[in-house]
Amino acid sequence: MGMPVKALLKQGIADATLAFRDAARVMKTHGPNQIQFWFIALAIGIAAGLAAVLFRLGIYAIQTTAYGTDDVLTLHSFAAGLAWYQILLIPICGGLIVGLILDRFTDDGRVRSVADVIEGAALAEGRVEVRRGLASAAASMITLSTGGSSGREGPVVHLAAVISTGICRWINANGITGRDLLGCAVAAAVSASFNAPIAGALFALEVVLRHFAVHAFAPIVIASAVGTVINRLVFGDVTEFVLPVQNALGFYVELPAFLILGLVCGLVAVVLMKAIFWAEDFGNYVQREAGIPRYLRPAIAGALLGGLAIWWPHIIGVGYETTSAALTGELLLHEAIVFVILKVVAVAITMGGRMGGGVFSPSLMVGALTGLAFGIISTAVFPTVSGSGTLYALAGMGAVAAAVLGAPISTTLIVFELTGDWQTGLAVMVAVSLSTALSSRLVDRSFFLTQLERRNVHLAAGPQAYLLATFKVSTIMRKMDAENAASEEDCWDLVRDGIYVDGNATLEQAMPMFERGGHRFIPVVTLGGEDTPPELWGALFQVDALLAMNRALSETAAEEHS
Repeated sequence: MGMPVKALLKQGIADATLAFRDAARVMKTHGPNQIQFWFIALAIGIAAGLAAVLFRLGIYAIQTTAYGTDDVLTLHSFAAGLAWYQILLIPICGGLIVGLILDRFTDDGRVRSVADVIEGAALAEGRVEVRRGLASAAASMITLSTGGSSGREGPVVHLAAVISTGICRWINANGITGRDLLGCAVAAAVSASFNAPIAGALFALEVVLRHFAVHAFAPIVIASAVGTVINRLVFGDVTEFVLPVQNALGFYVELPAFLILGLVCGLVAVVLMKAIFWAEDFGNYVQREAGIPRYLRPAIAGALLGGLAIWWPHIIGVGYETTSAALTGELLLHEAIVFVILKVVAVAITMGGRMGGGVFSPSLMVGALTGLAFGIISTAVFPTVSGSGTLYALAGMGAVAAAVLGAPISTTLIVFELTGDWQTGLAVMVAVSLSTALSSRLVDRSFFLTQLERRNVHLAAGPQAYLLATFKVSTIMRKMDAENAASEEDCWDLVRDGIYVDGNATLEQAMPMFERGGHRFIPVVTLGGEDTPPELWGALFQVDALLAMNRALSETAAEEHS
């Protein structure tokens, strides 16, 4: 009796293995079906949540080793008691390690972050760079552990995108599926990093995917919930910041003060973003003119940060201790103002020095300090109608962060989830709306979209602007031997007049030529060198380009409204 049972069991295992292999083969060839998609989305949510938690624990472990503190949440207080040379050397050593990692594993020495994830969602079917992304995560972890003044949300979001990219490549996911899985990974990573499930889901939709399609909402919410569960299993069900008392809005007469605070925070956010971009440009100039090896650039930035930290250790790391002090009103007016200036300078040095990290946590600190300073002044001028100064700190924290991220909805919610204070929503919403409206007109909508604009990646204006860059001219042109193709003689006449487009170009370069010249078609050529004649690939007809663009816009609209 034992042999038949054993044989049946063996046959069952073999059949199950074969069925799994067949299902995997079909999925890799044709993509996942709806049921498979949900399981994959859940698995990506778990993986991204675990990656976010491990990233955070890794920062804590390295930070404890580097600075010798047992409580990383009070790092700057502990660092104030260290010898000056320790405070100086730790960021230098960290910067040198970061520089060597980026020099070895990236072609441009640049850390990948949220802007690259947004670009991947829009232009690469939800894919990002895997090898460079892993190197960027390692570099950012070291930066945040050794005194870098930035945040952990940027590298965590890109790390989650790397995970989803690997899965998308394995299952051969199409553009819509790839973007949805990317959104699941980002939502899980953000919620696991900050214990903020609602904000995690909306961040993925509002910032990364940049739409609120119904078909993407449910799996992203589930992945975000999974990320939160993972966070709470490790860190407990606690908020990032603990407020001693519940804030209360004094009266509706106080709302104009929050309107003004929103405008002030919008300007502060623009200064923070512009400072980072200026530091990046200045660093490029100095590196180019002085011939500094790119692996030394983060070390030099580390030296500058270490020098500042000798006198003001508040700039070290994420800065949650100082942010908490602002939210609880433990700082004086002059301290809040000085720390705002110092934090802006430190973040600009960190990002301009290509040390890595994100901008969300620094914007929370800058916003809380700005709001506290504003609140101290306003409550002193109008003591009879003003609420607590810490209420202004809470609203300022949301206002600056929303302006930097260009995400008023998810930022408003993440402020509530980080603090657990849902009673002051009106004040926060008013400040956030004004700051976002102002800053979006002074930059290209957000820090991330402005970063992309500086790289000539035009996503801020919407699909009608960036979809042209997704079409290669060579995939739309008509070859010379095709039916209804242009004659070779006509093509060469236009080439001699300087009217042609390179075969490797995109419609982004070709469409303005149609508008300027009014031509029915443009020759597609590859110009040779001195000894190589030019090669005529074919002709790009305006009607074909317009049809391709129209189909792309229709598909985008269908995805965003499905």
